[in-house]
Amino acid sequence: MTAKTLRKSDFAALSEFRYQMRRFERFSEDVVQAQGITPLQYLLLLHIKGYPDRDWATVGELAERLQAKHHGVVALVTRCEAMGLVVRRVSDTDRRRVEVHLLPQGDTILAQLAEQHRAELLSLEGVFTIPTIRHE
Repeated sequence: MTAKTLRKSDFAALSEFRYQMRRFERFSEDVVQAQGITPLQYLLLLHIKGYPDRDWATVGELAERLQAKHHGVVALVTRCEAMGLVVRRVSDTDRRRVEVHLLPQGDTILAQLAEQHRAELLSLEGVFTIPTIRHE
């Protein structure tokens, strides 16, 4: 597919989608920083709490969720640990595995921020739809 096969309305739909996505990201950056953490720290907390079927995640799993390098996530976890947001624990079932768990302070901050993000997403209902691309 080339730009010649897309219509003006296709570009407008893609532009609107990216605009609304960036507006949400900007909202998120502002409310997260007001809580005294960085957007990446918020995402780390969110991905720990939201990891499927358990309340912890490994650094490797978090790196995948964040689409980041393993060593960068290790540094991020270290910073969050120093702030009292998370703790690393050696697994009870596999001593080679290190689990990253939320601490009460991290859980409290996350709950407050998640509620603000949920309210903002609800206000954007219908905005985040997949643009239909027409082929000529």
